[in-house]
Amino acid sequence: MTNALSKMLSEREWILADGATGTNLFNMGLMSGDAPELWNEQHPEKIKALYKSAVDASSDMFLTNSFGGNASRLKLHSAQDRAHDLSRMAAEIGRDVADAAGRPIVVAGSVGPTGDIMEPVGTLSHSDAVEIFHEQAEGLKAGGADVLWLETISAPEEYLAAAEAFKRAQMPWVGTMSFDTAGRTMMGLTSAAMVEMVDNIENSPLGFGANCGTGASDLLRTVLGFAAQGTSVPIVAKGNAGIPKYVDGHIHYDGTPELMGEYAMLARNCGARIIGGCCGTMPEHLSAMRRALENNEQAQAPTLDVISAALGPFSSSGDGTEENAPVARQTRRRRRSS
Repeated sequence: MTNALSKMLSEREWILADGATGTNLFNMGLMSGDAPELWNEQHPEKIKALYKSAVDASSDMFLTNSFGGNASRLKLHSAQDRAHDLSRMAAEIGRDVADAAGRPIVVAGSVGPTGDIMEPVGTLSHSDAVEIFHEQAEGLKAGGADVLWLETISAPEEYLAAAEAFKRAQMPWVGTMSFDTAGRTMMGLTSAAMVEMVDNIENSPLGFGANCGTGASDLLRTVLGFAAQGTSVPIVAKGNAGIPKYVDGHIHYDGTPELMGEYAMLARNCGARIIGGCCGTMPEHLSAMRRALENNEQAQAPTLDVISAALGPFSSSGDGTEENAPVARQTRRRRRSS
């Protein structure tokens, strides 16, 4: 266990995280339906190049290639017994890249959702979820991760199970959820409800926030919702690089580096301290985000009109916290394809 992230947070007003994992790996030859985590063993040089591209683009931290590295997700590829080892490999490659960077770099061990629905709606028990997350956490810890990074979670029950697992592993952690159904997660959680949950977790995270979702505008509206609760826990904003479009048989995100620079500045103004990109975010986006953050002073929190004018319209009229807001329909969660 290291204090690399908490130390960085104590010394800096903001931290630049990394960009997409899946999008970049697809550009390197990963095929749709394949498990990216198997590349930690099969193509370690490509995973090293992925991590190094974020460092070279001036990121202060990067996430490991272990998003789907838990036993439940790996079962889809008949690799459920390799959760610990594949996660360890992901972190080991990251440790090598970070240690050779010549400046402080945080290696964040990515932990994604199990892909199962938890009780009482589904069949995954709390104890089984804790075991699944704990196994992966121990692998990332063994590989040298500085911090665990829970991401793209929709259910509060799964978030809490991961927090318990990370406590068992004696690892610091950060946890983000994905808000993409009229300002709520797919399981119905609002930004205000997430703050309440985080503020009451026994094993509190070093940071919390939002990643992925439907677009940068929506994500920043959620970040404003976090900040409005007056929380003292650092907020994370990791939004997609624009909106996905299907072009010539491939998914492309329409966010330009200039737009992501605007997003980064607005994210900081909204209250985020750890700022990065999710799906579609490439090294050139990260470089633009760094320049924007370094060359512009922090300003007051933007209005919703300012956000939509800069980044595009919101996908829904509300963020789920307004009176009489509809409750999001509960449905099966998807695997992120960043």
